[in-house]
Amino acid sequence: MVEKYVLSFNEIDKSYLPYVGGKGANLGEMTKAGLPVPQGFCVSTAAYREFIQTSKEMDELFDRLDRVAHDDLVQIRLWGQRIRDHLASLSIPEDIKSSIAEAWEHMGKGKAYAIRSSATAEDLPTASFAGQQDTFLNVRGLEQVLGAVQKCWSSLFTDRAISYRAKNGYNHRLVFLSVVVQQMIFPQASGVMFTADPITGRRHTLSIDASFGLGEALVSGLVTPDLYQVRSGKIVKKNISKKEIAIYSVPEGGTVTKDVPPEKQQWQALSDGEIVELAEWGRKIEAYYGSEQDIEWGLAEGKFYILQSRPITSLYPVPPVFDDRLHIFINFGYLQMMTDPMKPLAISILSYAPSFFQKDPSSQDNPIIREAGGRAFADVTGILTMKPVRNRILKVMKGMDELMASAVMELMERDAFRAVSVPIRDRLRVMGRMAPIVIPVAAKVVSNLLFKEPEKASRDAAAFMENTVMEIEKSIMAASGADRVRLIRQGMQQMLAGVLSKIVVYFITGVIASGFLERKLKDKVGDQRGASLLSQLYKSLPGNVTTEIGLELGDLADKFRSYPEVVAYLQKAGTDTFYEELVKIPGGAEAQYELARFLRKYGMRCAGEIDITKPRWSEDPTQLVPMILSNIRTASYGEHRRKFKQGELDADKAAKEIVAQFGFSEKRWVSRLVKLYRNLLGMREHHKFLLVQILSIYKRAILEEANALVAKGILVQQEDIYFFSLEEMIALLENRYSDCDNIQDIVEERKRQHEFHQKLKSPRVITSEGEIVTGKRRDVKAPEGALLGTPVSAGVVEGVARIILQPEEAKLNPGEILVAPFTDPGWTPLFTSIVGLVTEVGGMMTHGSVIAREYGIPAVVGIERATELIQDGAYIRVDGTSGFVQVLDDGLALHSRSGPSHRQ
Repeated sequence: MVEKYVLSFNEIDKSYLPYVGGKGANLGEMTKAGLPVPQGFCVSTAAYREFIQTSKEMDELFDRLDRVAHDDLVQIRLWGQRIRDHLASLSIPEDIKSSIAEAWEHMGKGKAYAIRSSATAEDLPTASFAGQQDTFLNVRGLEQVLGAVQKCWSSLFTDRAISYRAKNGYNHRLVFLSVVVQQMIFPQASGVMFTADPITGRRHTLSIDASFGLGEALVSGLVTPDLYQVRSGKIVKKNISKKEIAIYSVPEGGTVTKDVPPEKQQWQALSDGEIVELAEWGRKIEAYYGSEQDIEWGLAEGKFYILQSRPITSLYPVPPVFDDRLHIFINFGYLQMMTDPMKPLAISILSYAPSFFQKDPSSQDNPIIREAGGRAFADVTGILTMKPVRNRILKVMKGMDELMASAVMELMERDAFRAVSVPIRDRLRVMGRMAPIVIPVAAKVVSNLLFKEPEKASRDAAAFMENTVMEIEKSIMAASGADRVRLIRQGMQQMLAGVLSKIVVYFITGVIASGFLERKLKDKVGDQRGASLLSQLYKSLPGNVTTEIGLELGDLADKFRSYPEVVAYLQKAGTDTFYEELVKIPGGAEAQYELARFLRKYGMRCAGEIDITKPRWSEDPTQLVPMILSNIRTASYGEHRRKFKQGELDADKAAKEIVAQFGFSEKRWVSRLVKLYRNLLGMREHHKFLLVQILSIYKRAILEEANALVAKGILVQQEDIYFFSLEEMIALLENRYSDCDNIQDIVEERKRQHEFHQKLKSPRVITSEGEIVTGKRRDVKAPEGALLGTPVSAGVVEGVARIILQPEEAKLNPGEILVAPFTDPGWTPLFTSIVGLVTEVGGMMTHGSVIAREYGIPAVVGIERATELIQDGAYIRVDGTSGFVQVLDDGLALHSRSGPSHRQ
């Protein structure tokens, strides 16, 4: 393609993006589509590059920009201004000037023009760059046009544009600028239109912002626009604002801001008929592009003009659906305390777990778990329509995440959900599939509740788990190729019904016993005293595999204390040479032996462990280093064991006091309930521990098959298999993958997509229309400005907040409060080092809440954006009784604080 300095809209389509940028390419596309676009031309990126090359200083200035961080505002301001001043001092080459002059004369010398930048990294599906460069309106005359073009080139280096590129990883040298020169229209009204609700994400709800005059008053925030919303061709919402000013063009060029007459300030900027007409244009544009659009429009002399259209990049992707009815999706990661995106293999494996609910368990045509934005979402619509189980599901959900349960209940109250009907045959099918699980589980619960010795439960479960793991490992390792992967698929399909249900039955019994005991105590001693006794009874539960990890890691830290050289080495240890360098240090061989013994028991665990692609502790033991060092730094020798023993003593004392409250006729039953409570509630993590052990076997087998694909030249490296589903892996192993010639291209594209997914903030609940429902928190009596959450472990503590996003990055000091996005069993070793807990995700029954209650640590969970709203090092108060967090000091004056203070 010949690189011309000027291209008219009629010459341009999306393939011209490198030459005219995102905005210019879109205008060309819309012109070709027959949309009402004011005519114009683009000064191409070739002209920008030619202009830049006239400078002898830009290479050095680019080097300076490369060294500036996106949040270093002082340096950005300094170098941005220097570059803009330098570009303003250059002359536009004559051949570029003449090309612009020729296009301007052809378009019309006497006309007014809007002149806007159009960068090559602008108006893209994953990054809009909207508003990063400058716009000039009502430009008249050749000299003014040339001046505006040069200012647009310079505006590629505004402070906001430099920071945006640096933050999003765009090379300053490789982002080029085209300039759009477009005939001005002089609208009586203008604004923006979103073909999906930009606030809730709801598709099919078209949202229009409108004000009088030019749209610059709206864009620059000088006026609050009217808001209109349209669904299915009908206006469903109108908010008419008071529009006190408007911006208009003036004949000699430029714009002027005018006051709107008082009697017109609250007029609709658009009539109802115009709103519906504009919405139709929005639907046509969305259909043309095949995605939701952010559209700039103007209304002049009774005709609508489309000034720009770009993808809405802020919308969260919608899980795929296969019909037109409403679906409610919950974020499976929130239930598992893992909000990070997962790779395709991880989601694929998890998607088979609930397959026994489906008509054809072997089919993935209509799965319950579906991917969106790199997260696993579970379609709970069908199960929520079944009244017998609905309330139980919502109760469990509330225990996992209060806001999620609230959001689901809000959706269930809507007419669209009430209209959802599941055929009776499908309900009977689901009930039929559940019966072989539910009936035996119910029978075992009754038996455990009334007859079996609760002290034996943990031993029996351990034996079952050991035998199960041995059998699965034997069968998986005996197979090979695609047959081995099919065994993994079959194992995941049978996991819930055939394996985990045999373990979770113990915890279910404990929960039921807990409910009985709670009600009896409430009747006998009242709510407050009963809750206090139960919180003491919950401490140091025996048999909790997750608590045991923390205790044994504390033992490991105590052994490491004996070797100062080892402790010093750990502070600088690297992953690649960890063991090689460790054994060279005095005490290193002994430390390696103790670490290996720990990893034999728990090496299959890690943070985010339901994601099979996450490196396990055995694969990367340096993940444990910060936890070991934090334990050494924050606790004395054996302190973790002493705390656990004290918890046992507190629990024994509470048990005796509870039983003593009751007379002879009730004492025996209450005593049994206490034993069930103590021995079975600690088993809440057993089923997950079993799942993680099985996933570890599956991972080893998958990586062995991936090595075979690498040896055949199909994959470049072992970890590339993470970017394929199980079905695709079977096809790869059987040499029938449909796109075998482009395997590496597929891997690279999915890696880029995974990287993009990491930037997305995933919702708790989303509908099939893309609406994100956040839910409402219960009323909490809290001081003004406090951050509200769910109280999950009673007590009040004050201390220094330590923001930790990944457990392997932890550097805790004595008396600090852990503030994290979430915690799962991979975080447990840190709990021996902290005095309080705050998380963004979670509920009463999630990991961090349970462990906090066992350790007697005040905790509040479910605080949105806690890791952003609380500064690292701030002095905070955590009220785990009422459910709020106060920031008492921003962290700048903490030298006056002597340590944490507790109040129960």
